[in-house]
Amino acid sequence: MRIMVTGGAGFVGSNLTKRLLDEGHSVTVFDDLSLGTLDNLRECKGKPGFAFIRGDLLDFQCLAAAVRDHEVVFHLAANSDIPRGTQFTDTDLRQGTLATFNVLDAMRLNSIRQIVFASSSVIYGEPSVIPTPEDYGPLLPISLYGASKLACEGLISAFCHNYNFQAWMFRFANICGLHATHGAIVDFIRKLQANPRKLEILGNGRQAKPYLHVSECVDGMLFGWHNGHDAVNYFNLGCEGATTATQIAEYVVEALGSTNVELTYTGGQRGWRGDVPQVRLDCGKMRRYGWVARLTSDEAVRRAAQEIVEEMVCRS
Repeated sequence: MRIMVTGGAGFVGSNLTKRLLDEGHSVTVFDDLSLGTLDNLRECKGKPGFAFIRGDLLDFQCLAAAVRDHEVVFHLAANSDIPRGTQFTDTDLRQGTLATFNVLDAMRLNSIRQIVFASSSVIYGEPSVIPTPEDYGPLLPISLYGASKLACEGLISAFCHNYNFQAWMFRFANICGLHATHGAIVDFIRKLQANPRKLEILGNGRQAKPYLHVSECVDGMLFGWHNGHDAVNYFNLGCEGATTATQIAEYVVEALGSTNVELTYTGGQRGWRGDVPQVRLDCGKMRRYGWVARLTSDEAVRRAAQEIVEEMVCRS
């Protein structure tokens, strides 16, 4: 198939692009390189069917021309820095909601009917049901990032019902692994590079969330895309278990081979305003379709810490 991947030079997007090419699809990456890098796509360059377009999703004319002649859009582009969205309050509106509307309308004009969307578990806010299933409500996100993801799901659903689109929306757990651009593992590595003896952890360190390895995130998305046949398909995408912030710090220390590192804490149950400190996802829907993650959350984080240290430190 002819596939466009928005945000394809970023973390999940670059891993997805490589997999799609390996499976024989033609893939156009559309990315403004604000977070992603061409280096993330080094294994894709020169492969048959690969193309890269540097562009901004808010430039509608550029986007509409770029998406022409494709059959499906994997829409992964978004602001991934949740605290930044709190500081600059139009960030998620522009890079999330408005960008998604442009993608959908460009698809409509070009008669493209399939969209696969990277949503997030943050749309649930702080749910009273844990583990949280897909039919939980009301949905009351506590970050502007979460609000944007929820708005995007609403727009996608409306386009499906009005223009005969078919959608697959995946509410991600925390994703970790090769080409990561943000998140606790990356932050801890950078902090230890600056001060190898002390590592500050935001909050009390007991925040715990499921961490899904990026390779399994890609597996799950492709499985759901191939096996979900409703007009609007939506899935939690996660794994067994949850990993605390302190555990992540310990895995990073281990991966770096550091010794005598003092762990300090800023205190409080949240890492930052808008952070959901305890997340557990009910992934029974994906299981019923026939897919489960092979790695537990702890196994995914430990593997990812080794991969990201290799990428950030050993190759630098």
